[in-house]
Amino acid sequence: MHSKLQIINCRSKSLFLILSILFVGSSVSRAAEAPRIVEKGGRHALMVDGAPFLVLGAQINNSSSWASTLPEVWPALKDMHANTVEAPVYWEQLEASPGNFDFSTVDMLVQRTRENHMHLVVLWFGTWKNGNMHYVPQWVKTDIKKYPRVINQAGEPIDVLSANSRANLEADKHAFTALMHHLAEIDSTEHTVIFVQVENESGIIGSPRDFSLSSNREFESKIPADLLRAAGKSPGTWREVFGGDADEVFQAYYQARYINEVAEAGKREFNIPLYCNVWLSYPIAELPERQVGNPGIGWPSGGPVQRLLWLWKALAPALDVIGPDIYSDDLGFYTNVLKTYATAGNALWIPETGNSDAYASYLFLALNYGAIGFSPFGVDHTGWTFSEGEGPKLHSENFALLEPISREIARLNFEGKLKAAVDAPGQAEQELDFGKWKASVRFGFPQPDGRHAPGTPAHTGRALVAQLSSDEFLVTGIDASVAFHTEGRLPGLRMQILSAEEGTFENGVWKTSRLWNGDQTDRGLAFRKHIRTVVKIHLGTF
Repeated sequence: MHSKLQIINCRSKSLFLILSILFVGSSVSRAAEAPRIVEKGGRHALMVDGAPFLVLGAQINNSSSWASTLPEVWPALKDMHANTVEAPVYWEQLEASPGNFDFSTVDMLVQRTRENHMHLVVLWFGTWKNGNMHYVPQWVKTDIKKYPRVINQAGEPIDVLSANSRANLEADKHAFTALMHHLAEIDSTEHTVIFVQVENESGIIGSPRDFSLSSNREFESKIPADLLRAAGKSPGTWREVFGGDADEVFQAYYQARYINEVAEAGKREFNIPLYCNVWLSYPIAELPERQVGNPGIGWPSGGPVQRLLWLWKALAPALDVIGPDIYSDDLGFYTNVLKTYATAGNALWIPETGNSDAYASYLFLALNYGAIGFSPFGVDHTGWTFSEGEGPKLHSENFALLEPISREIARLNFEGKLKAAVDAPGQAEQELDFGKWKASVRFGFPQPDGRHAPGTPAHTGRALVAQLSSDEFLVTGIDASVAFHTEGRLPGLRMQILSAEEGTFENGVWKTSRLWNGDQTDRGLAFRKHIRTVVKIHLGTF
């Protein structure tokens, strides 16, 4: 008997050991899965540790990635309830002398991000930053012969490195490759870093293209075959084929190929999602103080602006995403930008947007177009944009509301089950169509019986509805009410609320804190201003 028990115990232990190895192996495999962008049915998700992830981001100010200033970053991000920090890495600091790399700032960023239980988007400030070359090392700045500048139409060099220079490309690529190699060494299993930005608002400020002798010769030559294929054009010179847009398209062609080669080299070292951000082309009426309707003046010439997105997607395939930086709070313009960049081949990612209250509702608008993330700019307590104790108030309300359910929001959005509405002039009442069920959204309080919703004074109301099953929905919002009905009937007619549960998700499982009824449901689910609430509602008909 004793020997049989030993055999059984031995077999049990062996089985347990096998199951443990399989479980641990599965867990390690899941944990080891690098971040990636996936597409299904024209929708996208940023996968982090094997599941869709919604970036509720905050980009710090340009000069805040230093040991002396980072302590002023984390309190601001925590107050905002951000789950991701966007922080720059500076070429001039990383490689102060040729071939000698200092990764202390990178290590500090990664370590501090982990300590604060966030994720990190690394911003590579290399050849370009806002259409200039301000973050390149001094040894590049001072050797104009080896690292040539753009020559403007007057024949003068300007403060931009030429994208037509092989030496410039190789220098940037060498540094970026070293950065990505180091990130792979320190973060290939932790996945603190989920996204890397290649350059920053690339292009030329000060000229529509490079007018150097060598560039002029290329401009007078026939257009390269790969661009002709992408554009669907017949052969000819740049001017013959693209007319008045020839200078900008010429610059975009060489710039996209330049950045693509940098990105390709980086991905060979660490294959995680890479993106390029965009200084958009704005209508002059939107930002008259800074906009002139010419490339190289109103925006950096050659960047992936709205009308050149096609070129960049064709010629820079190493970039997983091209994300617009949006600094106009005009609803029509904002919506058009979201539509432009939310294409079948491009995940919608807003790496920068305004930090004022006027931009807050646009997080919900972006989710309506399938956004994988949204990030206001300039969030820290260095005093550049916010003083200590201050911050982006309404953005913080959004993040506090959505962060606890952000994984579920990301998953439901990827599955195409999420819709959102934002208040706008003349649109205080809207309807979201889920087939059998319609969700009527009304903005502002009070909402008297039989009268139209008043809307919100600054049009900041926002609401989000996601379908969990045929008759179940997840609902939340701020300064809004949501009522459900069936086709052709008013809310409350031949339908009923079987349950309305206030709660949240914990590790993917819904946890109910209380039931809603009475005043909270009789005139729609009421999401009052400054009250962070999520409701799971189960509906029925009779």
